[in-house]
Amino acid sequence: MNTSFQRLTSAVALTVGYVAQMMGQSTSKPMNIVYIMSDDHSYQTISAYDKRFIDTPNLDWIAENGCRFTNSFVANSLSGPSRACMLTGKHSHANGFTDNTKTFDGSQQTYPKLLQKAGYQTAMIGKWHLTSEPTGFDHWDILIGQGDYYNPDFLCDGKPLQRSGYVTNIVTDLALEWLDNRDKDKPFCLLLHNKAPHRVWSPDTYDLDLFNDRTYPLPSNFYDDYSGRPAAAKQKMNIMKDMDVVYDVKMADKENEIHSDPELEAMGCSNYMRMTPSQRAQWDAHYDPIIKKFKEAGLTGKALAEWKYQRYMHDYMRVIRSIDRNIGRVINYLKANNLLDNTMIVYTSDQGFYMGEHGWFDKRFMYEESFRTPLLVYLPGGKQGDVDQMVQNIDYAPTILNLAGVEVPSDIQGRSFLPLLQGKKVKDWRKSLYYHYYEYPAEHSVCKHYGVRTDRYSLIHFYDDVNSWELYDLKNDPEQMHNIYGEKGTENVTRKLRKELHKLQEQYDDPIRLTLKDN
Repeated sequence: MNTSFQRLTSAVALTVGYVAQMMGQSTSKPMNIVYIMSDDHSYQTISAYDKRFIDTPNLDWIAENGCRFTNSFVANSLSGPSRACMLTGKHSHANGFTDNTKTFDGSQQTYPKLLQKAGYQTAMIGKWHLTSEPTGFDHWDILIGQGDYYNPDFLCDGKPLQRSGYVTNIVTDLALEWLDNRDKDKPFCLLLHNKAPHRVWSPDTYDLDLFNDRTYPLPSNFYDDYSGRPAAAKQKMNIMKDMDVVYDVKMADKENEIHSDPELEAMGCSNYMRMTPSQRAQWDAHYDPIIKKFKEAGLTGKALAEWKYQRYMHDYMRVIRSIDRNIGRVINYLKANNLLDNTMIVYTSDQGFYMGEHGWFDKRFMYEESFRTPLLVYLPGGKQGDVDQMVQNIDYAPTILNLAGVEVPSDIQGRSFLPLLQGKKVKDWRKSLYYHYYEYPAEHSVCKHYGVRTDRYSLIHFYDDVNSWELYDLKNDPEQMHNIYGEKGTENVTRKLRKELHKLQEQYDDPIRLTLKDN
């Protein structure tokens, strides 16, 4: 018997025994993993979390047949860093990918590499966005850079090629094709990463006319004046001021009369020119009448801001509909191929997103809408219902390794939430979360900051360009409109939170603790 086969046999036996013990039942199949992650998918736009905006029946199936995590968060609300945290189980300072200007060190330890060593087949399909080429995968087929919605360019195991069609459909096609052609005698871990619904929220032509009759409710803090929050006032992701009418709202007219930021306008035209004549015809049939009405209306001020918000919400929801439809395809494939009884399905986003709250359309801040991320997990024989404990994306790696029966290395900073998926009570589960955002100066001008969140309070320190502290009572001020840092009566809670913050910085060995005076 050769060494690799012995290793695989041992890993499969370990996995089978572990899962059987975990579930209190006998089984003859190792556990597979299908990890699905979208880019910038807000928890507000999954009906399992929030029914105001859209119905997502396939995503809801995962929640209804598995677990809905109600307190799921990221460690750094930005695409590349979040992905690095997920792969390594470590905070950004520990994995080296603190912001999108960096290059991910592919030689470091990741959970797909550890699964490979244990005999798993591993595949990475879709949006990678870590600059370096993927490592730890038997097969990878990734979008180049941010990826395009129409007829996108890929690197398939290092070979560049362009594929025709809409990106969410293509990524799902490739994932199902890999599942069809894998070695059926081995357990697998598939990472399916959607480009959608990343900016600029371009719908599949199939979905262009969805929700035409919908008017979306304006958030109560849409016209936030950012009083008492200097870092929030400094940002450049405001729908009224910063959402580009050509690039974001897609008002490029045939008469070439509507103009905006030159760089963004050129990018918008480039997106349009990627389309086939058939795609452009369908696009024009939808947008040309909207452009005509927009030009006739001559909107300004609040009327323009609220019109942009409606356009943004319509396009975003249409993109979400395509994601949900393709999630249904994956679930149906697993059902049809008798894989549901030994496959864990994870659905999440690389971070949360603002759907007009505070007047915004991006992420980055430690405020709730971008700090939180959806997390839905189906585990055969596992818990059904809500998991309320605080989890973070550094926990994904140890959870998956734990499920596969692979030893979790001691340098991983996250913690396996597998016991929570089993429905067990864990007395010593974490009571606080640590967050650190680095990318400044950069797009959207969100200042560097770190902070701590407990079940009730959020304490944030902005540093470098803006040096300020913010404290929020999430029970009495869930929208985080009133910074109570320094107010009379908050001294005790502030002292406790700062102590907890320092404890977490020591625990995770964040070097920021050695270079900054937090006052």
